[in-house]
Amino acid sequence: MNDLIRSIEAEQLKASVDDFNVGDTVRVHNKIREGNRERIQIFEGTVLKRQNGGARETFTVRKNSNGIGVEKTWPLHSPSVDRVEVVRKGKVRRAKLYYLRDRVGKAAKVKEAGAR
Repeated sequence: MNDLIRSIEAEQLKASVDDFNVGDTVRVHNKIREGNRERIQIFEGTVLKRQNGGARETFTVRKNSNGIGVEKTWPLHSPSVDRVEVVRKGKVRRAKLYYLRDRVGKAAKVKEAGAR
């Protein structure tokens, strides 16, 4: 039974996955269907976490919109996620950045990977 599930999940995987990590600032190009039309909406923010693996892998992006924190979680191999574009690399020392939820303004920033 496990081999059957693994084979079905392997078919669902995307051929190429964008390379990004926790702490990076990314633009997620998300496909949105409105009636019979399809458009791409961009969500830009900091990657808080990546979890699981394989076909079930998800990632969460957080941005500040009009003073309110907005988080969205997407399956990495979802057909609705067109691509994930890395705007800047972040330098972090942990896997989950939940502490950013409590921070405001400059304190909520993540250092850039090339910076000292």
